Amino acid sequence: MSAAGVALMLGGAGILMAASPAQAAEVSYATECVPPPISGLPAVQGTTKVELTAPAEAKVGDEIEVVWKTVAAASKNPDVLDLGADTVKPTGTVTLGGAASGELKLEGPRQNPPIPKNSPMLLPDMKGTLKLEAAGEITLTPGAYNINVSKPISTDTKCAPKEEVRPAATIKVTEGGGSTTGGTTSGGTDSGGTDAGGTTSGGADTGGTTSGGTDSGGTTSGGADGGADGGTDTGGTASGGSTGGGGGETDFPGKEVSVAYACKTPIGDKNATSPVRISAKKSGGDYDLTVEFSKSVMDSPIDIPAGQVKPSMDVKLGGADKGTVKVEGPVNKEVIKTGAPIEIPDLTGTYKPGASGKSTLSPGVLTVMAAGTTTTCTPPAGVAVSLELDTSAQPGGAAGGSGSGGAADS
Repeated sequence: MSAAGVALMLGGAGILMAASPAQAAEVSYATECVPPPISGLPAVQGTTKVELTAPAEAKVGDEIEVVWKTVAAASKNPDVLDLGADTVKPTGTVTLGGAASGELKLEGPRQNPPIPKNSPMLLPDMKGTLKLEAAGEITLTPGAYNINVSKPISTDTKCAPKEEVRPAATIKVTEGGGSTTGGTTSGGTDSGGTDAGGTTSGGADTGGTTSGGTDSGGTTSGGADGGADGGTDTGGTASGGSTGGGGGETDFPGKEVSVAYACKTPIGDKNATSPVRISAKKSGGDYDLTVEFSKSVMDSPIDIPAGQVKPSMDVKLGGADKGTVKVEGPVNKEVIKTGAPIEIPDLTGTYKPGASGKSTLSPGVLTVMAAGTTTTCTPPAGVAVSLELDTSAQPGGAAGGSGSGGAADS
């Protein structure tokens, strides 16, 4: 049983008892901030400066307000992503000492001015309410804090002290005539948002937020982390691919080629290399295409609900034919857990040739719609050919436009 019960009361819930004039004291402490995984950034070592405001004196039974003002965050918003207005929400923890024990949870509003890249983090004040239940001196020491950024996806940066922090305020509590209830210490509700991915926060040097998006080798989703290769593979395997289309054959497996994608994600530019194979099955004068990714190219920084990830690609035509063919994959059927690989399903569509002769098919622009965000990955100009077909022109075929008759059943 703690000596003081703590209740986090938000937005005018309850009336604070009168107490002596507030005191404000500033402390600084070494801090380590861990950016969301989607940022791909290492932990940041910095100094947090906090000003705590609380009454100097109060009585047992009073409910007093504690205010945490972040004078200086541990780092700047990195040179990755501008943060929009009212997207940043901090939560923090104050440790109680002396005549009380436990922790007081504080919360700030999602309220901030626009924060440009490579500029100081500007965080709103956090507040919490402490009910005093025993006489004596109570010390208040700022500690860990979390910064949630809501866009483009919800991500968190977690910051914690790396040294012993000295108390920032002391409250002298005297008997007020009421009995001490000695309730358990509680931190109230910490609404720092989901733990993931994304974005700059709380002074953490981060990817700028996350998440909405996902960081991947061409299959970035609402917030996926990792899988990014250096992107140095410029063209993949030698061109030429597999050749088919003549005679009585109907199945034409393509050649796997390595594609160095340059991706535009909600949290910035990323490079990733993925092996891709394009195969075809002849159906009359048309071809049912299947595009396969042989491995996952990213891990998810957050839990992604079912039905939220939808990939597609514009297969590039060359040789005798020109244009693109749209192929699509199904949405994810199950929840993708944080840290789990995001598997790319087979992408399917119908190729209607627009020219007669040897036509080539190469991996083209990959688009991933995920949780309200869009990631676009572009292959290099010299991307390798995966498949070559002997085609015969069909009415309404590609020949410079789209040779897709819609996605094939998957």
